Amino acid sequence: MPSPSCHPRDPLHGLTLEKIINHLVQQHGWVEMGHRIPIRCFQINPTVKSSLTFLRKTPWARQKVETWFIEEHLNL
Repeated sequence: MPSPSCHPRDPLHGLTLEKIINHLVQQHGWVEMGHRIPIRCFQINPTVKSSLTFLRKTPWARQKVETWFIEEHLNL
């Protein structure tokens, strides 16, 4: 996955939530995602679509996913 374009105030600039989820699934899989962020859309019959629906409606969960993605990319 290409690195997000550098933006001084927003490390997620230019990335969609769908791209973030797809990247995390490819890197870690649904099982690991469900362990790190224990929400039903990652643990029970997980799909990108169900995850997008839940995360768009649940700011605290979306923040955890985005924070995990940012931390992973800052440590590369």
